Amino acid sequence: MLRDWRGVTPLREEVTSFYRMQLSRHREAVSYLEQRGLHAPEIIDHMRIGYAPGRCLRAWLSQLGYAPQALHQAGLVNADGYDTFAHRIVFPLEGNLYGRSIGDAAPHRFLPGGKGGLYAWEQVCQCEELIVVEGLFDYAVLWQAGFHHVTCLLGNHSNARQFQQLCDGPRTVYLAFDSDANGSGQSAAQNLARRLGAQGVSAFHVLLPDGHDPNSFFAQGGDAQQFVRLLEAARP
Repeated sequence: MLRDWRGVTPLREEVTSFYRMQLSRHREAVSYLEQRGLHAPEIIDHMRIGYAPGRCLRAWLSQLGYAPQALHQAGLVNADGYDTFAHRIVFPLEGNLYGRSIGDAAPHRFLPGGKGGLYAWEQVCQCEELIVVEGLFDYAVLWQAGFHHVTCLLGNHSNARQFQQLCDGPRTVYLAFDSDANGSGQSAAQNLARRLGAQGVSAFHVLLPDGHDPNSFFAQGGDAQQFVRLLEAARP
């Protein structure tokens, strides 16, 4: 009996579980995470990180009763039946999946549809102080370093829902965006800080060393105490 009636959410959960099982079985995936500064098992479990080795997802889901057409429509396999997330580290989101290539393919991939709200919002929505970062690897190293009041935009521009979430109560927001050579990250942080300020939210942008994002800051030897100093020096 096919399980099309179960809808997309259970399908994403099956995919997430399958990719999580694959992670520890593939040294290239573990090595990539180590290179990005992710080494604590707790962060792997907390974010439910997985790996898509490729060429095996369709067979697994077919055994569970999912029709190939349903997998194609969901964006999980391509027209040839191969994993669209092949050779990617996979992160489950609120209503989507995000894959980060560890090879030469385009770095970022989502399933069709929006990126949703702020990452892990339910876990931080009551926090009086929030650190907001661009990417999931930024989130990961901060959480791993003990900064559990962190969330992620999945980019440097907030959508309408994310902006509303940040404005849903009195809080202080620290925008720890990338310090890009072209200035795009810091420009986006300044713009978001102004918009939040106009809504009565205390917002500060964190100045990371040139060329760094939070992920590279920690992966290249930065520590929690140093990052606290960056937060203390943040500008409105």
